[in-house]
Amino acid sequence: MRGGPWDGRAAANTELLAQALPMSREASDGRKKHHFMIAFFSFFGSNVDSHGLEAWINRYRKQLVSSISPQFLEEIICYLRRRDLLTAEEASRAQEASSLPEQVRAVVDVLAGKGTYASQSLRTFIETTNSQLYLHITVYEPMVQKHLESLQSYYGNGLETGPLQRLTNLLMVEGLSDIQQKEHDILQIEATKGLRNVSKSIPLEKLFLPLSKVSIPPRISVTVGVAGIGKSTLVKLFVYSWAKGELNRDIIFVLPLTFRELNTYEKLSAERLIRSAFPHITEPACISAGAARTLLILDGLDEFKTPLDFSNAVVCTDPKKEIQVDNLITNIIRGNLLQEASVWVTSRPTAAGQIPGGLVDRMTEIRGFGAVEMKDFLDQMFLDNRDLSGQVLHHIRANRSLHVMCTVPGFCWISGSSIGYYLKTSTDQPQDMTTVPKTLSEIYSYYFKMALSSDWPEKPRETLRIEQVVNNSKKILGSLGRLAFYGLLRKKYVFYEQDMKVYGIDPSLLQSSLCTRLLLKEERQSFTAYYFSHLTIQEFLAAVYYYTAAKRAIFDLFTESGMSWPKLGFVNHFKSAVQRSLQAEDGQLDIFVRFLSGLLSPQVNKLLSGWLLVKDEHNSFRNQAISFLQGCLNTNYVISSRAVNTMHCLYEIQHMEIAKTVEEAMKNESLAGMLTPMNCSALAYLLQVSDLCVEETNLSNCLTYDICKSLLSQLLFCHNLRLDNNQFKDNVMELLSSVLSGKDCQIQKLSLAENRISNKGAKDLARSLMVNRSLTVLDLRSNSIGPSGAKALADALKKNQVLLSLNLQHNAIKENGATFLAEALMTNHRLTTLHLQKNAIGALGARNMAEALKHNRGLQELTLSSNSVGDSGSIALAEALKVNHSLQSLDLQSNSISSTGVTALTLALCSNKGLLNLNLRENSISKEGGPAIARALRTNSTLRKLDLAANLLHDEGGKAIALAMKENRALTSLHLQWNFIQAKAATALAQALQSNGSLASLDLQENAIGDEGMAALSAALKVNTTLADLHLQVASVGAAGARALAEALMVNKSLKILDLRGNSIGVAGAKAMSNALKVNRSLRRLNLQENSLGMDGAICIATALKGNHGLTYVNLQGNHIGESGAKMISDTIRTNSPDCIVDV
Repeated sequence: MRGGPWDGRAAANTELLAQALPMSREASDGRKKHHFMIAFFSFFGSNVDSHGLEAWINRYRKQLVSSISPQFLEEIICYLRRRDLLTAEEASRAQEASSLPEQVRAVVDVLAGKGTYASQSLRTFIETTNSQLYLHITVYEPMVQKHLESLQSYYGNGLETGPLQRLTNLLMVEGLSDIQQKEHDILQIEATKGLRNVSKSIPLEKLFLPLSKVSIPPRISVTVGVAGIGKSTLVKLFVYSWAKGELNRDIIFVLPLTFRELNTYEKLSAERLIRSAFPHITEPACISAGAARTLLILDGLDEFKTPLDFSNAVVCTDPKKEIQVDNLITNIIRGNLLQEASVWVTSRPTAAGQIPGGLVDRMTEIRGFGAVEMKDFLDQMFLDNRDLSGQVLHHIRANRSLHVMCTVPGFCWISGSSIGYYLKTSTDQPQDMTTVPKTLSEIYSYYFKMALSSDWPEKPRETLRIEQVVNNSKKILGSLGRLAFYGLLRKKYVFYEQDMKVYGIDPSLLQSSLCTRLLLKEERQSFTAYYFSHLTIQEFLAAVYYYTAAKRAIFDLFTESGMSWPKLGFVNHFKSAVQRSLQAEDGQLDIFVRFLSGLLSPQVNKLLSGWLLVKDEHNSFRNQAISFLQGCLNTNYVISSRAVNTMHCLYEIQHMEIAKTVEEAMKNESLAGMLTPMNCSALAYLLQVSDLCVEETNLSNCLTYDICKSLLSQLLFCHNLRLDNNQFKDNVMELLSSVLSGKDCQIQKLSLAENRISNKGAKDLARSLMVNRSLTVLDLRSNSIGPSGAKALADALKKNQVLLSLNLQHNAIKENGATFLAEALMTNHRLTTLHLQKNAIGALGARNMAEALKHNRGLQELTLSSNSVGDSGSIALAEALKVNHSLQSLDLQSNSISSTGVTALTLALCSNKGLLNLNLRENSISKEGGPAIARALRTNSTLRKLDLAANLLHDEGGKAIALAMKENRALTSLHLQWNFIQAKAATALAQALQSNGSLASLDLQENAIGDEGMAALSAALKVNTTLADLHLQVASVGAAGARALAEALMVNKSLKILDLRGNSIGVAGAKAMSNALKVNRSLRRLNLQENSLGMDGAICIATALKGNHGLTYVNLQGNHIGESGAKMISDTIRTNSPDCIVDV
C-alpha cells in the first residue's frame, strides 16, 4: 500500500471499518450487517482451494503489512509462538524492526517460507479473532484499490487543476431564492449582477464534514450553479482529488454517477445501480448495508428525463428490489435506501427545486469569475496572443451586461471566442462594415460564423470548398436546430441515439467538424449521449430553426404533430413564440425569443446572410415585430421578468428608442410624470443594464405607490437605492418591507428621506430588519416616525447584526425614542453610525444615550445636533467619553451648551483616546470656555477635527486656544468662524502656525481680523508647510492685507484652498494677488467673490492665470464686472488656462 495512489488512506480504513461495524450492531439495522459479514465469510470459506491457501499470505501481503495494528501484531506473535510457527529469535528480530509495517513484513516473510500450514494458521487466526480485519484484508481493501485506480484513470484524464481554484471554495446558501426557482439561468445572472448576497463560504475539502464539533456530517448536500458555471468540472476535481488521497480520507467509496447515465435505465435496484456503474465493486452489499462510509454523487439533476416526485413516490427499503429509476433516486434521497451513504446532488437552480428543502442538509452554490479569474481565463484562451486577450477583456468590461454574463465560464468562453474572432477578422474589412458584437445574437452569430469557418481553435477534420461548407452547414444546422427546438420545449438537454433516429439525424453528420463543435459526445460502455456545448447554443440553434421554418410553416411549430389552427406568415409565428414566452412562468423560452428577435436585426442579418440567413430579408418583418413587442409592454403596471425580457428582445432587434428616452430622463432626474407602463418596463430593464445604476439608483421624486409596486422585483437587486421625496406613505413601506425580507434582496443602501412615513411604516421596515441580511445603510431623515416608530426600529436593532448606519434626523422621536435606541445600543455592537439630530431628545435622552455609550463599543459616529441637550446632557456624555474609546465622531451642534458643559467635555478629552471629531458649533461657549478647551488640546493626542464656529470665544478664548496649538500635534482642522475674534487672537494663531506641523485646515471666516491679523497670518504662511485650506470670508481684509498675503503666496507651497469672499481687497489687492499667482504652483481653488475688484482687478486675475498651471477653480462673482466684462474675462481665462473653471 505504501507509495500507491491510496497511500495514507489504508491505515485509517481498518480503524474506520472497525468503528463502523460495532456501532452498526447498536443501530436498528445492526442484525442485517452482522448477517452480511457471516455471509461474506461463508462465501469466501467455501471458495478457497488448497492452492489459494498456499498463496493466501503472499496474495494479501500488502494488505497485511498496511492494516495490522501494534496490539493485534502482539496477539499474532503470541499465537504463532504457541503453535511453534515462530521461534523466539524470529519473534525478537521482527519486534526490533524500525517501524510497524517493517515488523509485520518480517513476520509475514518468515511464515511465507514455512509452507501451507503456516499460511493457513495465520489466516484462521485472523478470521476467527478479528472478523472485521479479515473482511478488510480479503475483500474490502482490494475492492477499494481497484475503485481508486478506476477513478484516477477516468477523472484524471484532461483535468487541469491550475485554473480551477475558484471551485475549491463554495458559497453556503440557505436554500434556493425565488428567482432561482422561477427564472432562466441568464435572467438570474442579469438580475443579480452575477452576485449572491452570501457571506459564508466553505472549502471543498470540508463540504462533507460537520460545521462544528457538536453537529453531524450532512447526509444530503446539493450544489447549484447556472449552466456553464462548472458543476461537472467541480465533481471531476473532487473525485480526482479524493482518489489521490488529498481530501476526505474518511470516505471509503466515492461513487460518481451522472443523470445522463441514469436516463438510459428504466428500472434499477440500489445494488444493481452500483454494480452496473462500478463493475469492480463485486459486493455492493457492503455499501448498501452501510459497512463503509460512502459518498454517492448524482451530477446534473437538470438533465434527468423524469421529474422527481417526492409526494407520490412509492417507498422502497429493499436494496435488491428493482424499481423505476426516478423512484430509486427519491428513495435514496429520502433515506429509505443507502441510508448510511452521503448523497451529493449537483443541478441548475430551477431543477434543484424538485428536492424538498426539508431533505437538504447543506446547500452550496458555485460562484462565478472574479475580475482576476476572468482575466486569467481569457489569457488561457489566447495563450499565444496576450494582446488579443487584453483587447477582448477591454470590450467585455465596456459592456456592463456582457461583463456580468461573462462571470460564467461557459458564457465567457463563447463571448471571448466571438470577440476574439471579430478582432482578428475585422482588420480585413471596412470600418463601417463591422462593429464589436454587443447583443447576445451578435455574439452567437460570430461564434457560429467561427464554427463554420477554418478559424476554429481546433483544426477541421476535413477540408471542403466554401460551397460545400455552406450546403453542409445548412443541412447540419437544420437537423440540429429541429432537435434543439423540440428538446427545448420538452426541457430536454441530453440526447441519445434513439433521439437522433426520431429526428432523422444522419449518424454520419454527427462526425462532421461543425457538429462536433456544437454538439458534445459522451461515450460509455452502456450508452452514447449527446448534448450541446452550452444551453445557449441549443437556444440559438432552436431560434435559427424556428426563424427558417416559420417562413414556410402552415401550422403552429410549437405543436410537433402539426395538428393546430393554420398560421400563415413569419410574423404570425413570431407573435406565437413571443406570446408563449410571456405565458411561460419559468422563463424557459426567454433567451430563445431574444435570439429570434435578434435574427431580425440588421447587424445579425449582415453577419449571417449567405450562411444561415437570406440577405436583407429581415426588412419585411422587422417593423411589425417591433410594434408587436412594444404592444406587449403597453398593457398595465405589472412589470414581470417577462416584460423586462421583452425589452431585451427590443435591444436584440436594435430598437432602443424607449430605453434611451427613459435613461436620459434618469440622468437629468426628470422621470416625474413620464412613467407610463411602457416606460416602467424600460426603467426596470435599465435598472439591470444601465451604467447610471452602478453606483447609485436614484428614483427620487418620481415614483407613486403603483409604480413602486410594479418595480419591486427589480428594486431587489439595486445595491444603492435612493427613493427620497416621493411622498411615500406607510403603504409603500409595507411593499418595501416585503422586498427587504426576501432571500434575493441585495439592497445595501436605502434612502427614504423626505417622505411621509409614520410609526406604522417604521414598524413595517423594522420587521424586515429582523430578517434582512444585506442592508447596511438606512436613511429615514425628515419623516414622522415618532417615539413608537423609533421603538420598533430599536427592537429590530437588538436582533439585526448587519445594519451599520441609521439616519433618523428630524423624525420627532423625542426623549422616549432616544431611550429606546439607547437600550438597543446596549446589546447591538454592529451599528457604527447613528444620526439623531433635530429630534428634541432633550437632556434626558442624551443622558440615556450616554449610559449606553459606557457599554457600547461598536458605535463610531453619533450626531445629536439641535436636540436641546444643554449642559446636563453634555456632562453625562462627557462621563461616557471617559470610558468609551471607540466613538470617533460626536456632533453636539446647536444644543445650548455653555462653558460649563464644555468644561466637562474637555476634561473628558484629557483622558479619551478615541474621539477624532468633535462638533460644538452654534452653542453658547464664552471666553471662559477657551482655557478649558486649551487644556484639552495640550493633553489630547487623538482629536483631529474641532468645530467651535458660532460661539462667543472673543479674543481671550481664541488666544487661549492659539497658545495650546503651539503644543498640539494632533489637530488637523480647526473651525473658529463667527466667534468675535479680532487681530490679537489671529496674531496668536499665526504664531502657533509657525511651529505647528499638523493643522491642515483653519476657518476664521466672519471674524474681523482686519489687515493686521491678515499680515500676521501671512507671515506664518511663509514658514508653515502643512496648512492646505484657509477660510477668511468676511474677515475685514483690505488691500494691505491682500498684499501681505500675496507675498506669502510667492513662497508658500502647501496652501491649496483660499477663500477671501466678502472682503474689500479692491484693484490694488487684485494686482498683488495676480503677481503671486504667476509664481505660485500649489493653489488649486481661489474665491475672490464680492471683493470690489471691478473690471481692472478681474482682468489682472484672469491674465495672471496664463503663467499659473495649478488653479482649477476661480470665483470672481459679485465684483461689478458686467455682462460684457464677464464674457471677456471668461474668454481670457479659457485661453490662458483652459483647465480652470471660472465663475464670473
